[in-house]
Amino acid sequence: MIRVKYIYGLVPVLLIFFGLSRWKDVESSNATKINGASLVSPPQKISPRLFSSLNDLNANWVAIIPFGFSRGHEPGVRFNHQRQWWGERTDGTCELVKCAKDYDLRILLKPHVWVLGDGWPGEYDLDTESDWQIWEKDYRKYILTYAKIADSLNVDMFAVGTEYRHAVVKRERFWRELIREVREIYDGPLTYAANWDNYQKIQFWDQLDYIGVDAYFPLDDDPNPTIAQLERGWQADFGDLSTFSGKWKRPILFTEYGYQSVDKAAGKHWEIDKSHHALNMEVQANAYQALFNKFWGQEWFAGGFFWKWHLKEAYGGAKNPNFTPQGKLAEEVIRKHFSAYR
Repeated sequence: MIRVKYIYGLVPVLLIFFGLSRWKDVESSNATKINGASLVSPPQKISPRLFSSLNDLNANWVAIIPFGFSRGHEPGVRFNHQRQWWGERTDGTCELVKCAKDYDLRILLKPHVWVLGDGWPGEYDLDTESDWQIWEKDYRKYILTYAKIADSLNVDMFAVGTEYRHAVVKRERFWRELIREVREIYDGPLTYAANWDNYQKIQFWDQLDYIGVDAYFPLDDDPNPTIAQLERGWQADFGDLSTFSGKWKRPILFTEYGYQSVDKAAGKHWEIDKSHHALNMEVQANAYQALFNKFWGQEWFAGGFFWKWHLKEAYGGAKNPNFTPQGKLAEEVIRKHFSAYR
C-alpha cells in the first residue's frame, strides 16, 4: 500500500490519482454487490476453518467489530482491555482479519462503542464542553488505533463510527477533523454507520466514500407479513434513500440490516420482547427476500452486512429467536441471493 503523504514531490498528482481510483471503485461496486456478514467477535481463539461457512453462504465481505466501552452520560471510551472478549481486542481483531483474507473475504473494520447502561450509543450525550473534550480525546485514540490496524493489514474499508445520534450533530467539527486524521493513516474507502432514523442529520458525508446506514427501518407490524407487504413497507424509505444518495453523490451501504425470528420482526424490533412473541422463521426469511428484491438491483446501492453471523459449529436453528439466520429459512434465502451478485 503506497503512502502518498510521504512522497512529497508527487503529492498533488498522487492525491488526484488515488482519489479518482477510489471513486472509480465505489462507482463500479454495482457490478458485484457487497454481500457481507457482520461477525460476532468470539470470546476466545477459534479454528480458522469456521470461516469456510461464509464461503458456503456465498458471502464476499465480512464486518469485523472491535468494541469499545463508555458509561452512559459519562465521558471517556475504554477499549482493548483484558476483560474483553478475545475477538474484540486488537490481537483478536488482527487474527480475524488474517483468517478472513485466507478465505478470500474482503473486510470492513467497524469499531463500535457499547454504552454500559444503555447498550447502543444512540442515546449517548454529555452536558459540558469539558466532558466532550475528554470523550473526543479517548474516541480519537480508539479510532486511530484501529485505523492503523486497517492500514497495516490492508483492510478493504474502514468505518469511523457507529450509531451515535447526538455526537454527530453536536460535534461535527470533531468528526471532520477525525476523518482527516484517519485519511492520513489509511487510504482505503471510509464510511460511518448511521442509525436508520439519523442518517439524514449527518453533514459530513462529503468526506466519506459511502453513506452507511444501519437499516432497521420498521416495515410492517403484521405478525407474519408477506413479501409483497414488506416490499410496500419499503416504499417511502426506499425513495428517501435514493434521493439522499443522489444529493450527496455517494452510494448507500447498509452497514447493518437484519431481522429476528419472531412474530412482528419486520416492525419495531426494539419493542419486541422475545419471551412474549412466538417463534417465526418465515417472517425473517420474507423480510430478507423483500429487502433483496428492493435494493440489490439499484445502481446507487452498494450492498450491505446482515446482522449477524456466529463463528460456531451448528449455531442457530429453528428454536433460536435471535437475529442470526444460521440454520433457518433465511440462511437459504441469503445463500441463493448472494450467489447472483458475487
